[in-house]
Amino acid sequence: MIELRSPELAAAVVPHGARLARLTAPDRDGRPGQVVVGLAEPDYKADTAYLGATVGRYANRIAGGEFVLDGRRYVLPRNEPGATLHGGPAGFDHADFAAGPATAVPGGQTVTLRHTSPAGDGGFPGTLSVTVTYTVRGPELAITITATTDAPTVVNLTNHAYFDLGGRGTIADHEITVLGDLYLPVDADLIPAGGPDPVTGTPFDLRVPTRIGDRLADPALATTGGFDHCFVVRGTGLRPAAIVRDPGSGRTLTVLSDQPGLQFYSGNRIDTITHDGRRVRRHGAFCLEPQQFPDAPNRPDFPATVLRPGEEHTTRIVLRFGTDSTERP
Repeated sequence: MIELRSPELAAAVVPHGARLARLTAPDRDGRPGQVVVGLAEPDYKADTAYLGATVGRYANRIAGGEFVLDGRRYVLPRNEPGATLHGGPAGFDHADFAAGPATAVPGGQTVTLRHTSPAGDGGFPGTLSVTVTYTVRGPELAITITATTDAPTVVNLTNHAYFDLGGRGTIADHEITVLGDLYLPVDADLIPAGGPDPVTGTPFDLRVPTRIGDRLADPALATTGGFDHCFVVRGTGLRPAAIVRDPGSGRTLTVLSDQPGLQFYSGNRIDTITHDGRRVRRHGAFCLEPQQFPDAPNRPDFPATVLRPGEEHTTRIVLRFGTDSTERP
């Protein structure tokens, strides 16, 4: 593992999948605690939950495992009945990235990992050159992912960390705010079904702080077993996309991103044993994945995800930690 530190945070990165394996942040009393779900390093080889991974070549789902680009149809291996998810059965979560050394930056440390995905990898066209840079500085962890190609292709890259700000194995009491007025409804295969639709009057209206546990049993979430939906983030450029607060510890997490969408996943299928022997089950952790829209290669009405030679795809994510100002109950 590659360790990165600032006065406020301590992180560890694993080259297999360019994963965020550890992240420690202080609670309201200044006591550090683990806020991401991580495994012992060898166990990532068998991980199927994308724990902390850089996911691609195409994060989220491509319907039917196929798309048409420049008049040619590409067929991808499926790893779900109706879709290719996160790049398929051999995505970037199981690629061995080459890691440089951790180096100092003002207020913290940084490391860059690199991977070259050959043409045809996972069924996708073009040789894709990817870099993932993790930088810990003060109370923030910044993740910058870039990609270039030698032939037209589609790209959607993000980080898939699972968070539990209280370390209690449940996210029911976490309060979430998503800074988006629209979301993408999904069908039984979790593929966008129409949309974007307004969140007003639905359980997807998270524009004010909302206790996650109060929404998980809503009938509108029965198909997915919780949240597994993409929200349309207001604005452009690097801006806040979501804020989460754990009342018990006082920890807060603000996710900033330059992507148009944010996938909120409430850990509906997670069941794993962490590096310190804790079992994390359903709704025991959540993901906030800044990204392009799912199935955009098949949806001309969505923002385009085509990358061509001479262009660079960039995803910027900032995880900003803090604490509230209240006293513990």
